[in-house]
Amino acid sequence: MSTVVETQSVAPQAKRGGRWIEHWEPEDPSFWEATGKRIARKNLFFSILAENLGFTVWSLMSIVVVSLGSVGFAFSVGQTFWLLIVPNLVGAVLRIPYTFAVPRFGGRAWTTVSAGLLLIPTTMLAIAVSNPGTPYWFFLLTSAAMGFGGGNFSSSMANISFFYPEGKKGLALGLNAAGGNLGVAMVQLIVPIVISIGTGVNLAYAALFWMPFIIVAAACAWFLMDSLTQAKPDGTSYKKALSNKHTWVMSFLYIGTFGSFIGFSFAFPSLIKLSFVEYKSFVGLAFLGALIGSVSRPFGGWLADRFGGARMTMAVFLGLAVGTVGLLVSIEVRSFGLFFGSFIALFVLAGVGNGSTYRMIPAIFAAQTADVRSAKRQAAAVVGIAGAIGAFGGVLVNLVFKFSLEGSKTLAPALTAFLVFYGLCMATTWWFYMRRRVFSRVPSLAYAGV
Repeated sequence: MSTVVETQSVAPQAKRGGRWIEHWEPEDPSFWEATGKRIARKNLFFSILAENLGFTVWSLMSIVVVSLGSVGFAFSVGQTFWLLIVPNLVGAVLRIPYTFAVPRFGGRAWTTVSAGLLLIPTTMLAIAVSNPGTPYWFFLLTSAAMGFGGGNFSSSMANISFFYPEGKKGLALGLNAAGGNLGVAMVQLIVPIVISIGTGVNLAYAALFWMPFIIVAAACAWFLMDSLTQAKPDGTSYKKALSNKHTWVMSFLYIGTFGSFIGFSFAFPSLIKLSFVEYKSFVGLAFLGALIGSVSRPFGGWLADRFGGARMTMAVFLGLAVGTVGLLVSIEVRSFGLFFGSFIALFVLAGVGNGSTYRMIPAIFAAQTADVRSAKRQAAAVVGIAGAIGAFGGVLVNLVFKFSLEGSKTLAPALTAFLVFYGLCMATTWWFYMRRRVFSRVPSLAYAGV
C-alpha cells in the first residue's frame, strides 16, 4: 500500500531519477491546479508533436506513389496499391504492442523511441528513390517500415490518458487524436511542394524534409517529457473487454469510420490520378480530405454529447452511404467536381464518426456496470482494441480499391461494396444501440448518451 503524500509537498517530491513521477493524483483538484495541469499540458504538447510526425511518416507513401512514375519507377496499379496497403497493415498490427509499451517502458522513453524509429523509413525512402535500380521489394520493405508511424497513435493515447483526470480526459485525447490525424493532411500538402524545389522532381526531399523534425521531436520527448510510475498495465480489463460483445461491435463500427478515414486518406491522391487522368494536377488538393476529416473529429464527440452517440453514428453511416452514391454517379457521368466533392463529404463524415464512436464506448461500458472504476478501465482497453482494428479497416479499403481497379478497371465495384458495408453498419448500430427493446433492458444506455 503506497503512502499518501500531502499536496503541499507534491512539487518537490513528485519526481525521481530519469524524469519519473512517483506521485500523481489528477483527480485531486488541489494537486491538479498546483502541479498536475502544467505537467499534463506539457506532455500533451510533445505527445501531439511526436504523434503528428507518426501519422506523417505512416501516410508518406500515399503521396510519394503518385510521383514514382516521373522518376523512372513504372509500377502497376496492383503494385502501387500494395505500397499503400503494407504500411496500413503493419501500423494496425503494431498498435496492440504499442499500447502496452507505455506501462512497460514509461511514456517519456517510449515516445522518444517511437519517434526515433521514424528515421528508419525516411532514410530507406531517401535511398530508394535516389537509385533508379531500386527493386520493388525494397519499396515494399520501406512501406512496411512506415508502419512504425501507425503504431504511435495507440501508445500516445495510452500515455496521455494516464496524465488527465476523467473530467478532462475527453478533450485531451481528442486534441491528441486530431493533432495526430492532421499529419496525413500535412504530408499530402507539403510533399508536392517540397519535391518541386529546384529543377525536375526531387523525390528524396519527401523523406529528407521530415528528418530534422523527427530528431527534434525525439529530443523533446527525452529531455522534456515525463513518465508515471502509476501507469501500470491492466491485463484484467483487457481480458474482460475481449470477452464483451460490445468490444467487437464497436470495433466493427470503427472500421466503418476510422477505416474509411485512413483508407481514403491513403488512396485519395492515387484515385484522382487513376480515375481522372486529365485532372491529375489536382492531386495537390488531396490533402483537403485528410485535413477536413481530422478537424471534424472533435465535432463528432461534441455532437454525440448533444444528440446521442448512436444517433450521430447512424447519421454518419447514412451520410457515408449517400456520399458513396455520389461517387458512383460521378464515375458514371465523368464529373470530377462531383467526384471530389463527394470524397470531401466522406472525409467530413468519417471524421465526425470517429468522434461519435469513441464517445459511445465509455457510455456503453458505464451503462453495463455500477463499478465506475471497472467500466472506465474496460472502456480504455476497448479504445486500444478498436483503434487497432479500425486501422486494419484501412487495409481492407485499399484492398477493395486494388481488386476493383485491377479486375474491372473502374471504381464501381469497390464503391458498391462500400455501400453495402455502410448499410451493414447502420443495421448494426440500430440493432445493438437504438432498438427500444435494448433501452428497456438497460435504461441507462439512453441516458449515457449512447
